[in-house]
Amino acid sequence: MKLINRNSKTRDFHQAKWNEPIIFELHQSGEKGVEPPPVNEEIAIAVGDGISIIPESMQRKSKPSIPEIGQAKVLRHYLRLSQETLGSDFNVEIGQGTCTMKYIPKINEMLIRNPKIMKLHPLQPESTVQGMLEIFYNLDLCMREISGMDYFSFQPSGGTQALFAMASIVRKYHEQRGEGDQRNEIITTIFSHPSQAATAAVKGYKIITLHPDENGFPDIEKLKAAVSKRTAGFVVANPEDTGIFNPKIKEFTKIVHDAGGICYYDQANANGLLGITRAKEAGFDMCFFNLHKTFAAPHMCGGPATGALGVTEALKEYLPVPIVEYKDDKYTLKYDLKHSIGKVRAFHGVAQTVLRSYAWIRSLGPEGLKEVAKIAVLNNNYMYHRVLNIKGAGAPYVKGHRLEQVRYSWEQLTKETGITTEDVQLRMTDFGLHYWTSHHPYIVKQPFTLEPTESYSKQDLDEYISALEQISKEAYENPDIIKNAPHNSTIHKMDEGDFLDNPQKWCITWRSYLKKAKEHQSV
Repeated sequence: MKLINRNSKTRDFHQAKWNEPIIFELHQSGEKGVEPPPVNEEIAIAVGDGISIIPESMQRKSKPSIPEIGQAKVLRHYLRLSQETLGSDFNVEIGQGTCTMKYIPKINEMLIRNPKIMKLHPLQPESTVQGMLEIFYNLDLCMREISGMDYFSFQPSGGTQALFAMASIVRKYHEQRGEGDQRNEIITTIFSHPSQAATAAVKGYKIITLHPDENGFPDIEKLKAAVSKRTAGFVVANPEDTGIFNPKIKEFTKIVHDAGGICYYDQANANGLLGITRAKEAGFDMCFFNLHKTFAAPHMCGGPATGALGVTEALKEYLPVPIVEYKDDKYTLKYDLKHSIGKVRAFHGVAQTVLRSYAWIRSLGPEGLKEVAKIAVLNNNYMYHRVLNIKGAGAPYVKGHRLEQVRYSWEQLTKETGITTEDVQLRMTDFGLHYWTSHHPYIVKQPFTLEPTESYSKQDLDEYISALEQISKEAYENPDIIKNAPHNSTIHKMDEGDFLDNPQKWCITWRSYLKKAKEHQSV
């Protein structure tokens, strides 16, 4: 069966496959990869005297179960695994959607590997980390300019935690005004990220969800009907996860403000907005950016990340502590905020992520940031018009211009061929390309979300589009190719049983694996 059309613009791809055991199975007692340094003399003497400077709660009761492996074997193991992994340095990562797997400048990776950064510890005295505190402070100043907010905290470890912190600020703000019990509703929109409603719900709020009007935009009349003396706040992403930008957003925030609510802005992905529009001018009281998306720091498998949380002057005292201040010719961590919601994580923020983003912003400058937005929007709209010409593809709701991404739909393709978006997802791996469907719930039927960002050339976009065109053609002419995909990856069809949904079958550690394997054998 011929799987790849040699006349297409896609490259031939076949992923390396190694029958590689997990590293614990490579263990050979007595093998050494490194020779650990001798125990610090101070610790050795203290332990010898029956006194330990390590708190008892932190002392191990038994030696750790660490695999013993020689260096060459370790190197081979991880290189083989790397050949079975795709990522933004290997392929065109247009399909990562709102997670913006854009190009990460390699010089910034070199910066964070400088020993002066690698050896930092969050419990060091402030006098010994003045340089890093200066970077935190200067990034704060950059973020103020980009957003129009007055103060930033880099403590939240990601976007969802930043949303939770903002919902906590809303809660405490109204409590301080004696309206905490009265104002028990948060308004959001159906297309906004589910974390917005989820974090507000965790704080005890009732969620009011606005659906689109006949033109596909959030319905302003429904907002007017929803606001009341119970309204605590309004949270929205704009553009939303469909790529639709609400042009009436300032009217929305005014309506909520007039009802006594606080408006906060999910700007996890601001790729199409940098230098174009700001949260302040749209009437927001708070916003956050994901440094690990827009500002060119990697996601790192879910962390370490940073949700940069910005507020107006009126909400400064509610920020999580500490924040960085510059006073008396030195940088300090300020803890005494009158109404602070407290900490949302143990320490101030991820220094390496902050440094990467600061370097990226400084290297581009104001005009460079604006150019990022212009190219991201241009790339997205080029792809938008090309994809809509593919048989079976569509993009519901607003027609015409989209911002930095689009949530497309294969609904027509599915109705006419039976091929689903999950089928297309597996087939895309045969081209070495990543493809993202959508977070749940699937508001758009048979969804796939594409976001080119500013990182990709027209040639990259054409390669990705060519793969979609070929898959569409296969769906109508020879759907078995798709149904049996992937053909070129390390595995073929996955077992879609209950493994992912059954905690009894999860093995998070080697120890839990051994335990469950033993239990299985005994049965």
